[in-house]
Amino acid sequence: MCEKEKSITVFYETKVKEIMQTAKSEIPQIEEKAEVARVLSCLNNRDHVWVMDSKEPTQLVGVITQSDTIAFFSPPLTSSQSFDSPDSRSLQFGIPLTAEEIMSKKPVTASPDEKIRDILAKMKEQKIKLIPVVDDYGQLIGEISLKRIIQEYSKHMAYTNQKEKREVS
Repeated sequence: MCEKEKSITVFYETKVKEIMQTAKSEIPQIEEKAEVARVLSCLNNRDHVWVMDSKEPTQLVGVITQSDTIAFFSPPLTSSQSFDSPDSRSLQFGIPLTAEEIMSKKPVTASPDEKIRDILAKMKEQKIKLIPVVDDYGQLIGEISLKRIIQEYSKHMAYTNQKEKREVS
């Protein structure tokens, strides 16, 4: 097996905890009872927000992505081909909503000890680009994104290429 093939195998065997994002300040979180206005404010700068229950210790209960807000913004007069019947969560009804009402429940999660190979399989199977990392108690401890995997793979391959060049010289 050549050096690059070994390197790729090593990369796939990397554990999530080695590359996941863990900075609490950078992982968007909101309480399940938060009003939609607060959710939308969070989504102004991000493409997702993790929804946490209000108990202590808090546990992950859902996720809201920009796509989850489509029903909320659906206009009143649209063809049934576009939006089916009006959604009761729509802005047009003026009913105050909470994060809990528009979130996707029970998101696919990862353990910090899972391998990148397994995470990529989950992402492909579920057609998602971001997975929360939770501990044994369901508490959010980080997130792993396809973007982060690409960044780490690029670093990994750059290091492998440098190492190969040094060995040839």
